[in-house]
Amino acid sequence: MSEPPARVPKAGTHCPYCALQCGTVLSGGEGTGVTVRPADFPVNRGRLCQKGWTAPELLTAADRLTQPLLRTGDGRLAPASWDTALDTVAERLTAIRDRYGPDALAVFGGGGLTNEKAYLLGKFARLALGTSQIDYNGRFCMSSAASAGNAAFGMDRGLPFPVTDLRSADTVLLAGANPAETMPPLMQHLDRAELIVIDARRTATAQRAALHLQPVPGTDLALALGLLHIAVVDGLHDQAYIAARTRDFEPAARRAMAWWPERVEETTGVPVSSLRRAAHMLADAGSAYVLTGRGVEQHSTGTDTVAAFINLALALGLPGTDRGGYGCLTGQGNGQGGREHGQKADQLPGYRSLTDPAARNHVASVWGVAPEDLPGPGRSAYELLDALGSDDGPRGLLVFGSNPAVSAPDAARVVRRLASLDLLVVADFVPSETARMADVVLPVTQWAEEEGTLTNLEGRVLRRRALLPPPAHVRGDLQVLHDLAVRLGQPAARYPVAPAEVFEELRAASRGGRADYSGISYERLDAGEALHWPCPETPEPHPGTPRPFQDRFAHPDGLARFAEVDHRGPAEETSSGYPLYATTGRVLAHYQSGAQTRRVAELLDAVPEPYVEVHPDTAARAGLAEHGHALVSSVRGSMTARVRLEPTMRLDTVFAPFHFAADGRANLFTHAALDPRSGMPEFKVCAVRLEPVPGATP
Repeated sequence: MSEPPARVPKAGTHCPYCALQCGTVLSGGEGTGVTVRPADFPVNRGRLCQKGWTAPELLTAADRLTQPLLRTGDGRLAPASWDTALDTVAERLTAIRDRYGPDALAVFGGGGLTNEKAYLLGKFARLALGTSQIDYNGRFCMSSAASAGNAAFGMDRGLPFPVTDLRSADTVLLAGANPAETMPPLMQHLDRAELIVIDARRTATAQRAALHLQPVPGTDLALALGLLHIAVVDGLHDQAYIAARTRDFEPAARRAMAWWPERVEETTGVPVSSLRRAAHMLADAGSAYVLTGRGVEQHSTGTDTVAAFINLALALGLPGTDRGGYGCLTGQGNGQGGREHGQKADQLPGYRSLTDPAARNHVASVWGVAPEDLPGPGRSAYELLDALGSDDGPRGLLVFGSNPAVSAPDAARVVRRLASLDLLVVADFVPSETARMADVVLPVTQWAEEEGTLTNLEGRVLRRRALLPPPAHVRGDLQVLHDLAVRLGQPAARYPVAPAEVFEELRAASRGGRADYSGISYERLDAGEALHWPCPETPEPHPGTPRPFQDRFAHPDGLARFAEVDHRGPAEETSSGYPLYATTGRVLAHYQSGAQTRRVAELLDAVPEPYVEVHPDTAARAGLAEHGHALVSSVRGSMTARVRLEPTMRLDTVFAPFHFAADGRANLFTHAALDPRSGMPEFKVCAVRLEPVPGATP
């Protein structure tokens, strides 16, 4: 009798890319290869985008990092043992700290790290290094929406409702969001709704819209004020809701009264008729939602701009009701959880403020240290990168799960700052552009090789499950942090290496915080429970909070706040030397800095090189031809890109994706002006010029 076929290993997990965190089932193994199929999970309902379908290819990337690397005397990165690499890192970190103090050491994390990694990374920075200098690339993602959401609602959760609620919407306003390319499975939840899309480009999402508003880059705040003006003047606002569930409406409305429709048209270029139609579509809908994305958030006015769209949603009586709401479409895979548990410069686990004495006392008690042992707030992400190597800035930097040499604004300046460090250590699974600059490279596990939790854009805590063992000489990030901490003199028990053990500690540290995970456990998640935070530990298991604002908002008085905001222009206006606005963004085939997706053959074939999208008339004036090469230059630097002629582009605007490296980095020309409240850089608008580059190859 023949033997039955061998059982094929399977693991139910989630896509490693965006914050939608589509459910997937992985099958296979080291010898047979890994295949993926979509799960019937609520956010994706059996669908995946091109990135999700091809994600297993990254597991066998040809240049996968499989052993530690040390920079040698002749400048090469050469293989080393783990003991040698970790001993070197610990010795050099100690020498820097002894000479310059603890804030001469810094940590830069990532929005793709699991909750457990983000938690232990923050603990490691503040205790093992003793530094205040820790932030992460999520500062470049939705920090403006977080600041505005906390101010308005008393809590920051990307979507304070399940994604599936959008299926009942009649009208959805998408402000600066292009989910048709950035998270395609979300679009099935918007099939029923009439879409209003605000975007300087006619994106794939805008092509599906009932109404596309195409403002001058950097004028979204004026547009939002104009919509509120129309809502109030035309009597579309919900006076009963405003009176019962909000405060500070009058000063916000007074600001909006200065933005009559004709003035908004003059500022934004959006016709008065389109403004009026948008306001009435939202107000007349039985169910309506206002959703923001990076397009309105990545500005030096990002917090105020998001606040203005929240004002509009509040005026129409949407948040916390059955007829709609406001939400932010979070970008990175764990962009939500990644900032809740301590890798952000001003926060402790549970979304606690680092300056709150009660928060410090609570977390210090969980960690077994005195509250005064915890450093204060440090620099935000770009401020941290810009201070590297300076007299009063960090001289040693550890990078986990990020590639700032490509993803940071004014990238050439950031590369110079990275190069000025006494020590750069990068933990990654591929040799990213930042890793190639490092003194020490530590090879770590990737998504299908590790356990943990992530939190998706709707605040739902999810389980990541391993299918494969990692390569022989690859370690998990938790193990790396443990090993370094012990070498730095910390108690071994303070840095657990088992994800479940770290999560148990995270539960305790988050207890009573805004992002309370204390009632969530691996057992409940593995049993299939859908648990959205806040989920406190209670005598009877708490069901989680998928819709936190139904009865009251998270401020002590239960009321949402309107924000008194006014429009101001971008940090950099166009000029005779730089006559065009440039904006950047993502494309369907690629993700973030491209360090992962540029290693997947199908994705690279789809979009193999950097390009600049430009109106044919604008291209002709600059002497550019279709498929030729252009130099896109600002006062900070230039990228080289293939020319794509696009008749729907504004005549004053060009677009470039930011996924490429070397001289194809769009962030060579972007502006590092920061939002004063969120620390968000102004990725989405700067002044540039176009020039032909005969024979150039990006």
